[in-house]
Amino acid sequence: MLHGIFTFIIDIVTGFFAGFLLLRFWMQVQRVRPPSFLAQAIFQITDWIVHPIRRIIPGFRGYDWATLTAVFLTALLPVLLDFWLLSQVSPVMILILTIFRVAQWALYGLMALLLIEAVFSWINPHAPLAPFVRALNEPLLSPFRRLLPPLGGLDFSPLLVLIILQVLSKVLNEALPRLLMTTY
Repeated sequence: MLHGIFTFIIDIVTGFFAGFLLLRFWMQVQRVRPPSFLAQAIFQITDWIVHPIRRIIPGFRGYDWATLTAVFLTALLPVLLDFWLLSQVSPVMILILTIFRVAQWALYGLMALLLIEAVFSWINPHAPLAPFVRALNEPLLSPFRRLLPPLGGLDFSPLLVLIILQVLSKVLNEALPRLLMTTY
């Protein structure tokens, strides 16, 4: 029971921290400037790990590889703790579980951004954070908006993208046991 509680707390803390790191990475990829209070919070929370890694792994082709490496290390921590507490496991299995966790976090983060944009559009489309969230979602939504134009003034592209992201999440969840069985 204590192991389950410990694992739950570690998963929550690392998940939130990785969320900030992934947001930092996605903002830089999309070249979106957040409101200053949000930028200050994100950079204060993540600079302690990104800056030392950046000395070793510089950015390349507009991507902040140090931040992505920090996401990977953040995902690696709970996987290592879990298997250290439970049993011995192969390095390949740890790598697969870590990559899986990063992919899950990325999908959940994109889903959350879509839901936040939907809430803004219903409640207050002119909220200070609305343009920032809209800019982060635009690369996901624009291809689907071309395929599925608004019907009767309603934009169904966020719903379509949300469904696709959920399908990808399910595919990952179902593929993981098979991947682990082949490496064990």
